[in-house]
Amino acid sequence: MAISELQIALIGAGVAAVGAVWAYNVWQDRRHRATADRIFKGAQEDALLGSRDAGASPDGPAEPRSEDRGRREPHLADPASDAAPEPAGAPSAAAEVPSAPPASRPARAVEDAEDMADCVLRLVAAEPVPAPAVWAMQNTWAGDLTKPMRWLARNDANGPWRPVDAHDTGRYPEWAAALQLVDRRGPVSDAELGRFFEGVQQLAGQAGATLELPSRGETVLRAGRLDELCAGVDIQFVLHVVESSGGVFAGTKLRGVAEAAGLSLEADGVFRAHDSGGGELFTVANLGAERLEADSIKSLATHGLTLSLDVPRVPDGVLAFDRMLAVARQLAGSLDGVLVDAQRAPLSDAMIAAIRAKTAELQQRMRDGGIVPGSTLALRLFS
Repeated sequence: MAISELQIALIGAGVAAVGAVWAYNVWQDRRHRATADRIFKGAQEDALLGSRDAGASPDGPAEPRSEDRGRREPHLADPASDAAPEPAGAPSAAAEVPSAPPASRPARAVEDAEDMADCVLRLVAAEPVPAPAVWAMQNTWAGDLTKPMRWLARNDANGPWRPVDAHDTGRYPEWAAALQLVDRRGPVSDAELGRFFEGVQQLAGQAGATLELPSRGETVLRAGRLDELCAGVDIQFVLHVVESSGGVFAGTKLRGVAEAAGLSLEADGVFRAHDSGGGELFTVANLGAERLEADSIKSLATHGLTLSLDVPRVPDGVLAFDRMLAVARQLAGSLDGVLVDAQRAPLSDAMIAAIRAKTAELQQRMRDGGIVPGSTLALRLFS
């Protein structure tokens, strides 16, 4: 078949576009490297700035990507079908909860980086390294990571570690890169850990810093053990409140009752109950697809509500469950509704007691494994 002039032109345009993308990526990589080289050279020339302790803005863990790598959202427990559910592959209640033996856990390298949850790589340079240079260098590979990574630094061996973000302008001789090993998508993979090691090694060479790497295989095994522990307790209990005669709840009345129960309607379209410190206890959402938004709830008519308790993320699961149950009963009483399970069967006292007991058991298994429910560590691992 003869190729028309139009087809030839389209092929040529496609080749040109691919070439342009390749050239742009090469230019971006060279620009980051040039920026880092320029800043590193500046660090050697300016001795006065080398001792400056510039302020750093605390930077929390990076938001994880949406790529599905393993363990995902928490298991939704259906009280009617199983008051003591276990995720597939998780150990039973009587089984020993897996956890990393003390000998396999490295000594804590830095404050704010948990030895249990992170792989921490420390760099020590002969001269203070400027933060903008570190940030420019890590930009060439940090975006490839799917797990949260944080940078910390300090001015001397006895000084405090401080979080470092893209806006920090200080210079520090000691650095630490902390990669989180586990989140709800599963454990870090060997390939991703290798990319992390390679990137930090490259940065250490550019900065003239020494770096000691832990065993990659042991770190992957440690991540797997931690993920197994987390998967065994990652359960979310749900209750439903539906209209007793099969009708609907009016949005205006719903909002009034919910706020009277101490709930606040938030921007993501759900009501939340908070503890005295502002932490989330449980949520109340529409049983249907429509969100409970402030500007549309007046005209909303819903067939039911879903109350959810994320067990690992609350400090006292039993207390949080009791409060959620009280709010569910308050909503049911005020809205002429009934408290049911996913099959619309009313909840019995025996089933409620079983859920309460299971919540206490799961949180005790967390503590036995070294994770305090509702702690900063728990919020990081179960995110």
